[in-house]
Amino acid sequence: MTELNYDDKGLIPVIIQHALTREVLTLAYMNEEAYKKTVETKETWLFSRSRQELWHKGGTSGNTQKVVSIKTDCDSDALIVEVLPSGPACHTGEKTCFHTSLEKFDEAVGYNAVTSLISIIEERQQTMPEGAYTTYLFEQGVDKICKKVGEEASEVIIAAKNNDAEELKWEGADLLYHLLVLLQNQQVSFYDLLQILQKRHEAKADKK
Repeated sequence: MTELNYDDKGLIPVIIQHALTREVLTLAYMNEEAYKKTVETKETWLFSRSRQELWHKGGTSGNTQKVVSIKTDCDSDALIVEVLPSGPACHTGEKTCFHTSLEKFDEAVGYNAVTSLISIIEERQQTMPEGAYTTYLFEQGVDKICKKVGEEASEVIIAAKNNDAEELKWEGADLLYHLLVLLQNQQVSFYDLLQILQKRHEAKADKK
């Protein structure tokens, strides 16, 4: 058991991160009691510096956070708590407290691009804006969506067989998009797929 290094006020900074999307939700603090209650209940407990009291995240609003893991840094004086939130993390109603952009330089495209696309597809299914291609796919239904997935998969294969890396990137992106639409149509979470891959990886690692 690693011993945590609390500051002279008995606090340790905590970064709360969405376990699936990897988005940073909140920067807060725990004291020893909050940490113990978090471990015991597997829900986020924090210490309010302004109110000088312990508080259960979502205890009043209902926006609780199921704790998946707790990690500390090399000096054991900061924590990352990975959670599955049941609602917005911010008291403003935003899903993350870090929703105000100050500066933006070179765009770093990565996993966030997929999570943003998933959110857009979910929003399209709910609002069905006229003229949107995603709306068209949902209106046409599962047969049309499956047909597009099959077509894009074929295009990926052709690009690979032709050793056309640029075409493969474009067709791969199209395939991923249509697969995400199909998953949303069937109410299957993309993150469930990732969890299956993770479990397979862990199972193979355990056999070594």
